[in-house]
Amino acid sequence: MLYDLLFIFLFILSIPTGTSAQTGRSLLATSWPGDKLKTVLLGRSDWHPYPTAAERESWNALPDDLRKALVERGEKFLNCPWPELPATLFLEYKRIGNRSHYERQRNLRRNALEGLVIAECVEGKGRFLDDITNGIWTTCEETYWGVPAHIGVQKAGSGLPDAAEPTVDLFAGETASLLAWTVYLLGPQLDQVSPLVVPRIHLEMKRRIFDPCLERDDFWWMGFHSDHVNNWTPWICSNWLASVLLLESDPGRRLAAIEKITKSLDIFLDSYPPDGGCDEGPGYWGRAGASLFDCLELLLGATSGKVDLYSDPLIREIGRYIYRVQVCGDYFINFADASAKAGADGDLAYRYGKRIEDPLLQTFGAFEAKQDGEPGGSVLRQLPAIFNYTELKAAPAAQPLLRDVWLKGIGVMAARSLQGSCQGLYLAGKAGHNAESHNHNDVGNFLVYLDGNPAVIDAGVETYTAKTFSSKRYEIWTMQSAYHNCPTVNGMMQGAGREYEAKNVTYETNATGAGMKMDIAPAYPKEANLKSWIRTLRLNRGKDILIQDDYTLTAPAKDITLTLMTSCSVSIPRPGEILLSVNPTGSGKPSRLKITYDAKKLKAATEDIPVEDGRLKNVWGERITRILLKTESPPLHDSWTVRIQPSP
Repeated sequence: MLYDLLFIFLFILSIPTGTSAQTGRSLLATSWPGDKLKTVLLGRSDWHPYPTAAERESWNALPDDLRKALVERGEKFLNCPWPELPATLFLEYKRIGNRSHYERQRNLRRNALEGLVIAECVEGKGRFLDDITNGIWTTCEETYWGVPAHIGVQKAGSGLPDAAEPTVDLFAGETASLLAWTVYLLGPQLDQVSPLVVPRIHLEMKRRIFDPCLERDDFWWMGFHSDHVNNWTPWICSNWLASVLLLESDPGRRLAAIEKITKSLDIFLDSYPPDGGCDEGPGYWGRAGASLFDCLELLLGATSGKVDLYSDPLIREIGRYIYRVQVCGDYFINFADASAKAGADGDLAYRYGKRIEDPLLQTFGAFEAKQDGEPGGSVLRQLPAIFNYTELKAAPAAQPLLRDVWLKGIGVMAARSLQGSCQGLYLAGKAGHNAESHNHNDVGNFLVYLDGNPAVIDAGVETYTAKTFSSKRYEIWTMQSAYHNCPTVNGMMQGAGREYEAKNVTYETNATGAGMKMDIAPAYPKEANLKSWIRTLRLNRGKDILIQDDYTLTAPAKDITLTLMTSCSVSIPRPGEILLSVNPTGSGKPSRLKITYDAKKLKAATEDIPVEDGRLKNVWGERITRILLKTESPPLHDSWTVRIQPSP
């Protein structure tokens, strides 16, 4: 049963945008087949992407504030007890569906090793080497470098990992990259601790990563038996690629692995619409578009600039996506499995912008970097950030805050009152379908912000468990259309699957406003008896937001309910009027939004949803309110308008 659940998990995660996806681009594999790639690929000993720890001049030249911060981070892990990872902790995922407990302990191990490695490179005195060796040895002793939620692809299914069948998931790839960079940076120093440390890494790398990735083509993320791929593909490929470039000593195997990686990356790129829209949402751009950038940077450097895709329009649009979906500050459009509070790796966004010569992405990256602090995360990303620190710190920083956004490929629009400003009203709307990667049943959903603060919201997603990626996914309230800003017809919510979609989607924008129109009836099961439901979302700049619904039923319904989700305090002073007290992110008095509707057709009620999940609580606090606008015994055809506007 658990193997079946895992299959569903992979299926849900991996479905691309569908009809908007492109095929046959082959940006890498056709342009750079193995025989051509061989002529430009630097040998392992010739590729020198960053200074090693022995090259003291470069490390000593880093700014004092950065050096201090990186050393202090490493000092936290001196003489650290490496967290235990017993079999019973691994088994919690199979037994009770909890994946967080094991992942927390495992992540402490990886974070410690990353911090120690970088601190030793910065200081260069050998003070961290014994702890680094302990971390390497502890990691090599782990049966599986990934996490319990991903083990079900092995023939033995979910449970404990089978040491006889190494499989490669996201975090096995991350671990491989960490160890590969550790050897590159500190190999000679580790040899002084013991001549057996580096050979052990090579042994484990070959057994766990290089052999299975080269010999197998049935890992779903490779895309060779299906074009259903998502962020797993570039994320794993970036770490596999770094590890191969750094540690694979056989030139033939090294070339074969890189050629295979380029084919998988082409499959990933073929799943994207021309506008670069990421149907996984901004929370996953950091491991979708951004991991693609990691791959492109590795290929660019390892071929002395010969393999360069940055002039390609799709590569450029994938980078721009992340600032297009920024609402204000750390708030982003959070359709799909995404938190409303997100962000981007500032250094990476800046460097991506520099490569594609997009000043908006550069200034956005610099803005995000000011929120990030000193470089962190994987060594693959820390190294370029460390040596780009001085430039980035001096770079102009700004939020692009585009007036209008239209991502036709994923059916997402956004509009604000003023270009370049958080002030005023902001509207985001979604068409799409209900089989997107990390899908929620949310066709026709929309968001409203006032002065950069959330008002009408998408709750987002709770902490992942086994249920999140199982046949019971849509039993979770955050996944259901009744808990998005969508209608519920005769008790029927939207269905899950590719056939449940918006049709006849149109978009328009001009100086006075912007909006989209769609028929969302196909997103509902036949039992809803909907012939059509035309939803129009429109922002009138400097004035209001209108949600216009025009429906036709094929049979009578008991009731229809419109849902509005909010994190604001709600009051209903009179029929036909609802007031939202919008809390500002910083200091200042709350502002208010007034929602008006036809009280002759719709009756308003509210219900509070206590927020118990930690992931949701970090964004919304203790409570979310669900506003219900309900009509009893509705006619077979009707229409209404909900108006949202600032209120004194």
